Amino acid sequence: MKYTEEISNKLNELLVKNYDAEKGYLNAANHVDDTNLKIFFRRRATERSDFAKQIRTEILTYGEEPKESGSFTGTVHRNWMSLKSLFASNDAEAILEEAIRGEEASLKEYNDILKDRMLPPSIDAMLVSQKNAIQAAINSEKLKEQLVS
Repeated sequence: MKYTEEISNKLNELLVKNYDAEKGYLNAANHVDDTNLKIFFRRRATERSDFAKQIRTEILTYGEEPKESGSFTGTVHRNWMSLKSLFASNDAEAILEEAIRGEEASLKEYNDILKDRMLPPSIDAMLVSQKNAIQAAINSEKLKEQLVS
């Protein structure tokens, strides 16, 4: 496998995670009544959309094809969040817990890819910045969860 193809494959994995996260946050925003949580989830969705655009640009820079949609696992997670919110009567705490779980999975993906020291410095810096933003979102979600409970 060519170097550029290998990097693009790794970036495509993150791209799909960001598509999933964006859709998940939009789904969460649609299932909470609290206006502040709606705004919070929509901001996270916008942030993940921006991450996806940055990653797509890098994949295209390497002459490879970016993926166009999320994963089956992400769809299952969003459906689970919808089902769970139906039974929990749009319980903000339960939705926040699911958001945290999804973000922690994303963080693991970022950490796994960043362990690979083959990444060009510009991509490494972009991914570290995105990873730090995800960690900040997790911290913020945990704080909001404490405030909601």
